[in-house]
Amino acid sequence: METTAALAPMTPAELDVRRLRELQRQGHHNDALLDAEARLRDLPENRDFLLIAATSLRHLRRIPEALGMLDRLEALQPRFSRLHQERGLCHVALKDAPLAIDGLLRAVNINPALPSSWSMLEGLYRLTGDPANAATAAAHVATLKSLPPEVVTATSLFSDGDLAPAEQIVRDYLLKHGDHPEAMRLLARIGMARDVLDDAELLLEAVLILAPDYRAARHDYAQTLARRHKYVQAREQIERLRGLEPDNAEYRSLAATIAVGLGEHDKAIALYRDMLIDTPASADVNLWIAHALKTIGQVPEAIDSYRAAAQARPDFGDAYWSLANLKSYRFSDEEMARMRTREASASTGLVDRYHLCFALGKALEDRNQIAESWSYYDRGNALKRSESRYRPEVMETNTRQQIEVCTRDFFARRTGWGDPRPDPIFILGLPRSGSTLLEQILASHSQVEGTQELADIQRIVLEIQGRDPDLDNPRYPAALADMTREDFARLGERYLAETRVYRGDRPLFIDKMPNNFRHIGLIHLMLPNARIIDARREPMACCFSNLKQLFAQGQEFTYGVEDISRYYRTYLDLMRHWDNALPGRILRVHHEDVVNDLDGEVRRILDYCALAFEPACIEFHKTRRSVRTPSSEQVRRPIFRDGLDQWKKYEPWLAPLRIALGDAPARQRD
Repeated sequence: METTAALAPMTPAELDVRRLRELQRQGHHNDALLDAEARLRDLPENRDFLLIAATSLRHLRRIPEALGMLDRLEALQPRFSRLHQERGLCHVALKDAPLAIDGLLRAVNINPALPSSWSMLEGLYRLTGDPANAATAAAHVATLKSLPPEVVTATSLFSDGDLAPAEQIVRDYLLKHGDHPEAMRLLARIGMARDVLDDAELLLEAVLILAPDYRAARHDYAQTLARRHKYVQAREQIERLRGLEPDNAEYRSLAATIAVGLGEHDKAIALYRDMLIDTPASADVNLWIAHALKTIGQVPEAIDSYRAAAQARPDFGDAYWSLANLKSYRFSDEEMARMRTREASASTGLVDRYHLCFALGKALEDRNQIAESWSYYDRGNALKRSESRYRPEVMETNTRQQIEVCTRDFFARRTGWGDPRPDPIFILGLPRSGSTLLEQILASHSQVEGTQELADIQRIVLEIQGRDPDLDNPRYPAALADMTREDFARLGERYLAETRVYRGDRPLFIDKMPNNFRHIGLIHLMLPNARIIDARREPMACCFSNLKQLFAQGQEFTYGVEDISRYYRTYLDLMRHWDNALPGRILRVHHEDVVNDLDGEVRRILDYCALAFEPACIEFHKTRRSVRTPSSEQVRRPIFRDGLDQWKKYEPWLAPLRIALGDAPARQRD
């Protein structure tokens, strides 16, 4: 990653934290405590002031009060390593070795770069007659001593989520001292945490050149490749590690994730089942195997595994939402009561809470308790939006620039560019617009391969944008004007080569990434003979369906009325532009028309794709294939009308959405 600018000036609270820590260093714990308590009256959830107060209370030998302060901190930030370290030290003061060990172990499991915790653990293990664990702790102490202090400090900050200071420290170290494998790996991990995956990949490649036997770095490298959807390369790396440690749980887990990415669900399920032999009560593994079972249509088995995940961790919101997301599952009264209790508990974390909200919204909708259902959907959206960094103006800027750059004349001057092969069928539009139904219809044809939502176009766009893009003035799409015939031919050839892994032997295949509608100009220049289908749904129905859907990743515009309505309107603007700039290039298919006239719309779609009619496309629900989207269970049933007007039950609460959509309902049929 490029060197960043200097850190922003410290806030008043950060300056106070520094001052109070200096007081503690000088032994003025009573003064530090009084000041920390005063600041907590204004900032009751501030992590640093709570920890300073607890530490000073321990030094003043007010241990019960210190432990109470730490309980308060844990309710807010349960994975803050230093609170667990401080709790361990409190129990050391109480001469309670088992509880001290428990606290310190929790600390180092979250943050392995805590030398004082490891040193204290070494002493406690020797005191309690456990030489083996004492030796392990001593080895960790020695490892940390062998590293540069700057790298240890930065690693500790990173482990507690303090990315900015960690990055600044490790960058400064590398600038002064040159390449250092551990420092470079840490910088790559910071990049992974910030989703700057291209830079992380390059850094880890460099680390492995310097230290080819560094297994942790190779594991990070495999993870980065998998997150970039480079599954073939990721599999090569993880299999190399599994050859060295076949029973390593992290390696097996990543191997299964890669198998899922490659569509090898049976292989993934086998890996998960092997993992369950060792950890039958693992909430995560039960969830993962349930997802894979659901994808291949083994729903009863998936339900059993989702329930096992919820039983293993009763506040596991994802397990309950995954059951709700089956669409056909109905919760019992006991499950409903359990979800309500967990959602209301102060100890339930943010992520679990909003998963539970969406699950309760769906469960109450199924019971026709609409007012309460909407209250949970609304709360879930608010909680999810609170952690989002979505900026609607970025999409709107991109749309404006697409319209300025990609004119009809622009395309006319580039006629015949790109790779001429007609293999891909792009189905795009907004999520929850019936695209999975269209994919299932086409994938039921003997000449068409159904794949999944492929990230290849997005990856190409990111590369064109370059590193550290200016979101307010991006290089893409303006950079398209500077690219040559050879550039687009190469990109088209690359796209077809890299998506080959998802295909069988059928001549055509589907790429169902909905957000590709933003990049139709690029798709046309790369693949001028690809088919492009715009899956469209009436805006109130579409936006409402998005508002009650919690997506596994991405689609950050769906968690608020203003954001989803702006996105829908911008989508209409951009699709109108593509129709004008590339007349006749895109087939628009309205979901309502497919529901009302399945036979006629199927024939129209097949004609556009130059495919002969096959009855299997009408009987799409009989096609057995893996489906990974929220509509996976719906497309395994015959077509139904129920979903068309579901939003009308919620009409009393959707007036803001109708107002925000403006003229979109009238324009969507243009």
